Amino acid sequence: MREVQKATGERPLLLVVATGMRTYREYLLRSIREEFDIHLFHVDEPTWEKEYIRGWTVLPSTLDGPAMARAARELHAATPVAGVLCWDEGRIHAASYVAEALGLRNGEPDVIWRLRDKGQTRAALDEAGVAQPRSVAVKTLDEALAAADRVGYPAILKPRGLGASLGVVRVEDAGELAERFPFTAGMKGPDPEPLLYSTDQPVLVEELVTGEEISIDAVVQDGKAVPLFIGRKVVGYPPYAEEIGHFVDADDPLLTDPQLLDALQDTHTALGFRDGWTHSEFMLTAAGPRLIEVNGRLGGDMIPYLGMLATGIAPGLAAARVACGITPETTPAHRRVAGIRFFYVEHDDTRIESVSFHEAGLPAALEQLVPVARAGAVVSPPPKGTVWGRIAFAIATGGAVEECGAALDAAEAALHVRSGQDATHAREE
Repeated sequence: MREVQKATGERPLLLVVATGMRTYREYLLRSIREEFDIHLFHVDEPTWEKEYIRGWTVLPSTLDGPAMARAARELHAATPVAGVLCWDEGRIHAASYVAEALGLRNGEPDVIWRLRDKGQTRAALDEAGVAQPRSVAVKTLDEALAAADRVGYPAILKPRGLGASLGVVRVEDAGELAERFPFTAGMKGPDPEPLLYSTDQPVLVEELVTGEEISIDAVVQDGKAVPLFIGRKVVGYPPYAEEIGHFVDADDPLLTDPQLLDALQDTHTALGFRDGWTHSEFMLTAAGPRLIEVNGRLGGDMIPYLGMLATGIAPGLAAARVACGITPETTPAHRRVAGIRFFYVEHDDTRIESVSFHEAGLPAALEQLVPVARAGAVVSPPPKGTVWGRIAFAIATGGAVEECGAALDAAEAALHVRSGQDATHAREE
């Protein structure tokens, strides 16, 4: 461990565990810095983060909760820490050990593990009577076939402990289940997570529930869940569940829908989650909302950023306040719609030379045009590429979903990819 540049000052000190890619997470640190001093636990000396933080500690790992807790106690003894915040799915459980060691909010590793382990999530919600798909945890193909006979076809296969829809696939019958089971069972996340991968039953076979899939980013204080942003998902590449876009409307009627709000609160009560930020996913079925999963962190895919554009509520600042036991601002400063669309190549194992947008004549509604894939990268579309197959994204704002959608269409038409030996449009004109 190497500690440098200890944080000082009169403002509350927030301990942040890891940061993620600058493209996707810088906006969080930027807003947090408005009210808090930030100390970062990281595995390398910070680079772009230095603009926003007051100090940092370099650790061998940010996946080892007890080891981070020991380092946090040393920091806390020198400069009291007011809260702990982590938005990385693979590290939220480790971060909860830090909060527990310091007696801070969201310091309940058992609760966070209940969210990380989707099998435990299902068991807790089933016991509480929360509406959700039927789900059976399995290890082998034979167990999966027997489970599908119980939940019925079509069915969903999903890894027990991953996020971002990694490994999720729909199967229509026993033949497809046998063909696609290795895809789900073999899916790995970006970090080693032996406790989940070594479980006796690493795959869930679930009932297919149909309707519109949404996400809810909410702050939770003293057990009360308050929704801030509703994300309307755009899903592509069937039978895989790749999230290719999202829309957030500050005036979404679901924000005041009593049935959905009751389901959200009942879910958090059943899981025992009392303080922090959560990203929950529901399917809006003809029979009412059905809980798909709950993540104990800020949403990915820039959804909280869309929420900020749509409402003016700064998600990083709100999450930091909740972590420190301070009531966050939850009233929109303005009301707009924001949307994001992700772009992919068409063929597996495409070597990227360049990604760019021809910006002339594009609508003013486009807020960002962001190439992601770097020169030399080899990328693929789903299912091989999944989230890591994205080569670029565009963000738009406007007064309606249709306006944002039209702007994103224009961005897609303006996207150009040079790959291998020739220059092509992302859809290969």
